[in-house]
Amino acid sequence: MIGMLRKIKNSGIKGWLYLLPALVFLGVFMVYPLIDVFVYSFEQGYNSASQTYQGTGWYNYSYVLHDPYFLQAVKNTFLLVVITVPLSTGIALLIALGLSSIRPLRKFLQTVFFLPYVTNTLAVGMVFMILFKKTAYSDGLINLLVTWLGGNSVDFIDGPYWAKMFVLCFYTIWVVLPFKILILTNALASVNPDYYRAAQVDGTSKTRIFIRITLPMISPMIFYLVITGFIGAFKAYSDVVALFGTNLNAAGMNTIVGYVYDMLYGDGGGYPSFASAAAIILFAIVFTVTCINLLVNGSRVRQ
Repeated sequence: MIGMLRKIKNSGIKGWLYLLPALVFLGVFMVYPLIDVFVYSFEQGYNSASQTYQGTGWYNYSYVLHDPYFLQAVKNTFLLVVITVPLSTGIALLIALGLSSIRPLRKFLQTVFFLPYVTNTLAVGMVFMILFKKTAYSDGLINLLVTWLGGNSVDFIDGPYWAKMFVLCFYTIWVVLPFKILILTNALASVNPDYYRAAQVDGTSKTRIFIRITLPMISPMIFYLVITGFIGAFKAYSDVVALFGTNLNAAGMNTIVGYVYDMLYGDGGGYPSFASAAAIILFAIVFTVTCINLLVNGSRVRQ
């Protein structure tokens, strides 16, 4: 009995030793910076050079929440999240279903669809900007198509807000689709075919098979993609810069992460206290949205 207890104790110690490097890494590069940012967010007028501040309180949060640039960034970010996450997941599911039905070319088509994911984000953004941007010499390829169909050309990069948001959402969906297609295609391939055979024997329609068998079986992967999609969309920044340049406030297309960056390093930067407050607000938003998703959809996911 004593030998068994010693064995259990030793195995527990070994387990913690195996976890120690990961715990140290998480503590140094994630937990400590988060605590540090949280402290900075309450220090008014913090000076990173002299490591001094004028006082403590809620002023930084009040300033950020009343800043028109931050409110615009919140609006842009939420629109991006609400539009791109459901659309990209739904489109990826449709494409994955199509790929699953083409067995001979499935691997080849998976590779083709995955190529945009491994392409440099800024490079893809520059291509999109060339396609949509109006210049003195050309209205852009997309506008040529629009006018050919009988519409009026629109400046998607420097024009109205709705046009710029359309390009940003279109680009974001394009960038995240490959990863979602790959995950969902593999999820569909892992479904036991015996379920489909049994349903076909019973004469079940394809629509009912999809709703009653396919969706429940791949629901964990869909749930995973929705959660990671929300988190990724809330952190959007490089995609916006690739399309609209670094002066996002002037373009009216800044995001919350872009606002944090501007407060630290932008033309009006040098305000780490405001940047910290905005970062904590972003963390609270992402945490809240993730918890709501877990509560609403977690019980519906097949375990």
